[in-house]
Amino acid sequence: MSVPVAPFSHLSTLWVQVTGTWCNLQCVHCINSSGPTDPWLKSLDTETVKRHVMEAEALGVKEIYFTGGEPFLHQDILELLACSLRVAPSTVLTNGTRITEKTADALAALAGESLYSLEIRVSVDDIDPEANDRIRGKGAFDKAIRAIRLLHARGLLPILTATEILQGDGPEGNGMYQRFRDLLASVGVTKPRVKIIPVFPAGRLAQEGGARLTREMLQGFDFSLLQCTETRAVADGGVYSCPILAGLKEARLSEGSLEESFTPCRLYHPACVTCYQTGMTCRNF
Repeated sequence: MSVPVAPFSHLSTLWVQVTGTWCNLQCVHCINSSGPTDPWLKSLDTETVKRHVMEAEALGVKEIYFTGGEPFLHQDILELLACSLRVAPSTVLTNGTRITEKTADALAALAGESLYSLEIRVSVDDIDPEANDRIRGKGAFDKAIRAIRLLHARGLLPILTATEILQGDGPEGNGMYQRFRDLLASVGVTKPRVKIIPVFPAGRLAQEGGARLTREMLQGFDFSLLQCTETRAVADGGVYSCPILAGLKEARLSEGSLEESFTPCRLYHPACVTCYQTGMTCRNF
């Protein structure tokens, strides 16, 4: 069976896997198996990130996202954000545990000095601290909520991001979205913002086999609904089709420049089925 491909249309979004799979937490559902020891995907050095951001600017990028691993483990993350904010609206995906008052002050200063918006997405997976920490590690809930409070107090409205782990019927059907909005309101967030993402069969939840897309399934399909038609992810080893598959050899489109990656990408992975079925995007909304 031949693997279907998604055409590339234009670069709207650049993802930077800035710390590879290096993270201070080891969440049970992590899509790229990040953790604190022996990361299988290395961090990016500062100059490499800056070079790709500058190339993305020349290619018309509209948004830039920093992810990992945990981005705030990178020693130059604030410098990299300052660089990115000179180019486009920028977002950091974080577990929140590394955000101190000093870090929150620095982020607020960056946001205040930039013409573009700075967004911070903080991951929380349950409104119950114990249930959350069974997934993310002891103390993760309290540190994430502290980060949300610190950011909110400085005028940065964080986006709480949660995964539908064993939730069954989606955010509308089970009230998951509203429960997280209520959680944010309960800690003083005046404009709650929540993003729910589906579980992807990748990382620690990967299984052998699994469904794959076929050319027949994609007949008549609107490919613009797939984020890989206008997204590229920079990680150790090159440029990849999307942030979910960053670092995987089969998803690598270029070992050099961004522009070299502007080719159709193979929809070879079970995670591609999730995007096809749900219309999922890793972007903020």
